[in-house]
Amino acid sequence: MRYHDRIQFLDIYIREAHPLDGWRLPETTAPAVYDPKTIKERRSLADRCQTDLKYEIPTYVDEMGDTVNQTYAAHPTRLYLIGLDGRVVYPGAIGPRGFKPAELEEAIVKYLTRVEVAAG
Repeated sequence: MRYHDRIQFLDIYIREAHPLDGWRLPETTAPAVYDPKTIKERRSLADRCQTDLKYEIPTYVDEMGDTVNQTYAAHPTRLYLIGLDGRVVYPGAIGPRGFKPAELEEAIVKYLTRVEVAAG
């Protein structure tokens, strides 16, 4: 994964975007799952997602109160770059149309350049 030696990537699994018992798109390729009712169920789905997608990014799970989801307006999907000072450097638009990894990469390059220049 590019930049992994300078950027800590992580995934936060939030509530299901298109569960069977919620807003389900008729032509979705999303797995047929129900919206988890407990944190144990949500963790299980997060594990399944990580396994099925075969990615190695550490995955954290939002609590059932959806604190991360609400704080970052993350539903259904969103990319963020958070700086070393804890501030948002890049707030991607709400996905799926706003899910633009190339824009995130541009923001990473600009941020790393700025950090390296500041460090001397």
